[in-house]
Amino acid sequence: MADAAFAKPSTQVVVAVALVGVQFRRPSPARTGRTTSKTTTGVLSFTTERADRHGTTLTVHDFWAADEETAEAMMAFLARIDSRAATINFRRSAFPPYPALLHKLHRFRPTVEAWHPWMLRILDIPEAVRLRGWPHDLTLSMPMEIESENGDSWDRYLVEVCNGKARICATHSEGEVQLTRRQLAVWYASGYRTAASARLAGVTARSREALTRLVRGTADLEPWLPEHF
Repeated sequence: MADAAFAKPSTQVVVAVALVGVQFRRPSPARTGRTTSKTTTGVLSFTTERADRHGTTLTVHDFWAADEETAEAMMAFLARIDSRAATINFRRSAFPPYPALLHKLHRFRPTVEAWHPWMLRILDIPEAVRLRGWPHDLTLSMPMEIESENGDSWDRYLVEVCNGKARICATHSEGEVQLTRRQLAVWYASGYRTAASARLAGVTARSREALTRLVRGTADLEPWLPEHF
């Protein structure tokens, strides 16, 4: 869950060496037959810099998409934006939604390369939550449902965060957010930066507000390898 880069095919697009910001909106009805929306559905910013042997390196600083369709359009845009950029680097805070990376990336013919890769599987949920660092200004109390160890049921928990400390314990209350074991690991490791990215990754919640509150709890303070191994 570190920075990543993907190699992309060469195209015939003029290079723009600058900080570039792009907003994505819905196509007009004349082209698609759908209702026009003035709401921005995607935001993308990137910089380019010269690399060795007359090439360029493109670095994405912001990548936010409200839905899967917009994320695909943004990735297609990046794949053809610069004919001299052999790779596109994503800052840690600008990762595209994980389903798009895993299942849609091949449509644009790039490949992913990650640095400092590591996998996380939480075995002791209460202890992992207790030992993780938490923001001191965060106050959170939320019932949630987590996939059981063998994957055939859902366990109900109440997570509470206050004054930089947290605990999670069993509860009978219905969960406001539901996480699989894999989604739990991503949330724990600050993989979901926004509620939109969590929703695109398949996280289900009773409301957008509940999902936003849960994601906000881990989005700003990220655990790293030296803290755990």
